[in-house]
Amino acid sequence: MTEKLNVARIKRAGETFEISIDPDNALKYRKGEINDLREVLLADHIFTDARKGQVASDDELQKAFSKTDVDAVADFILKHGEIQVTSEHRAQEREQRWRKLVNLIHKHAVDPKTGLPHPAARIEAALEQGKVHLDDHKTIDEQFDGIISKLRPIIPLKIEQKILLVTVPSQYSGKAYNVVKSGVKVLSENWNTDGSWTVTVEMPAGMVPEYIDKLNSATHGEVSVEEK
Repeated sequence: MTEKLNVARIKRAGETFEISIDPDNALKYRKGEINDLREVLLADHIFTDARKGQVASDDELQKAFSKTDVDAVADFILKHGEIQVTSEHRAQEREQRWRKLVNLIHKHAVDPKTGLPHPAARIEAALEQGKVHLDDHKTIDEQFDGIISKLRPIIPLKIEQKILLVTVPSQYSGKAYNVVKSGVKVLSENWNTDGSWTVTVEMPAGMVPEYIDKLNSATHGEVSVEEK
């Protein structure tokens, strides 16, 4: 065992039980995103101390879980226990959450003077200047409004939704179908007599430039986009 060991653990019947895990897959397993324990477990044992390699006996498992099957006990620990990760993994998770926050602000908020999103570098600088820290126990969405309030004295921000009327020529409707509906709220859609497809969508204002670029790419610039 190495000091970088990641474990999931639970305390039952006065004893601690641990499994050695891939932390990313363990979290996905708990969320139901994967269901194969082989992608999660790094050792086919239930431990009382994983770092020391101390394996739980069948008697200990039976007393604590009323079963001795490793997969069944591991499943229980993953779903009901504490998933622990190394400091390195926590640092990676924090970095990913930070990038997600910057991207969320970039897409949802615009500079009210220009109507355009702020560059990511400017957003990061404002977050640092405002000494913004993410709470690991809350989702980014739960913290978003409070963070925007902290940033407004530093950079001008406006949360704005845009409604666009998108018309795709018939020859591009198949290719552009997923592009039109990706990451937006579809308010209405209609197939026209000439075979073209008209869709009314709603999205954060900061997403509009990138969205239009993708539409133009999918239709060789023949898409029609009007702001409502």
